[in-house]
Amino acid sequence: MEIKYSTAILIVNWGSYDYTRSCLISLSHCLNKDFQIIVIDNGSSDGSGQRLFDEFQQTCTFLFSDINLGFTGGNNLGIKWALERDFDFVLLLNNDTEVNPDFLTLMLEEFALNPKLGVVQSMILFMDEPNKIWSAGGKWIPSLGRAITLGDRVLLKDYVVQNKVLDWATGCCLLITRQTLEQVGMLNEQYFAYFEDVEWSLRCRDKGYEIALAEKAIIYHVAGGSSKKEHAEGMLSPRVFYFHVRNQFFLVRQQVKGLWKIAAISYHLLRFSAWAVYFTGRFRFKKLKSVLRGIIEGLSKPI
Repeated sequence: MEIKYSTAILIVNWGSYDYTRSCLISLSHCLNKDFQIIVIDNGSSDGSGQRLFDEFQQTCTFLFSDINLGFTGGNNLGIKWALERDFDFVLLLNNDTEVNPDFLTLMLEEFALNPKLGVVQSMILFMDEPNKIWSAGGKWIPSLGRAITLGDRVLLKDYVVQNKVLDWATGCCLLITRQTLEQVGMLNEQYFAYFEDVEWSLRCRDKGYEIALAEKAIIYHVAGGSSKKEHAEGMLSPRVFYFHVRNQFFLVRQQVKGLWKIAAISYHLLRFSAWAVYFTGRFRFKKLKSVLRGIIEGLSKPI
């Protein structure tokens, strides 16, 4: 089945020339050619945005931000650009991914099969272990305010999709319709990065749109390529832990109702207290401070 829709593919670059370049090259082999790639350079200070522009300006559109707007703000720049130009679909694609040539065709086919769909996610495998699943979509547990990744590290050959309908889709590879965007709105920029895709997905479902997995649409993900850099306290910066903790509490406060909210907050306080104990024992005091700051701001900041 050949689907003819215009798609804007958004790729946010933040100081990651090699990853973004590899992603763009893989997209050049796509069977479906009815798309436009928009590279959003998110305030890169290493010149990677200009290098990519010099190399790919003939085939990609480039948007430049003077500052790092995060995953949310960077993608929202691209979403706004795409909506102003009447694209039928917008695809969020992490820059540390590479795609199979038929991935977009297979994702679009899901919309033809189910008119209730607002969002489709691809099957995502690890780049360095392409037989293992990184994400087959997400499940939301309301009583705990917990987002679970389906298929995490399961061998692809052993994974059986019980239900293609998902609770949430990861922003690593998320295809959304123009109509859904117009009804639901853009990403919540207060999140900056982490859990913004869960919050967005749950908003889509609240508006009556379904989310599905395109299990045969395959892409490969480095997993944290743009956030894994050498730091004094390991590969992940303290800032990553801050956003993870803070946004988890944002999500609970927004999505969990009634007495379950108290239970969910207590559950995550226990989880993150364990993180704090671990970082204290490993003398990773910057990460400890980030976790504590995330807890305080996640529970107190207006949302």
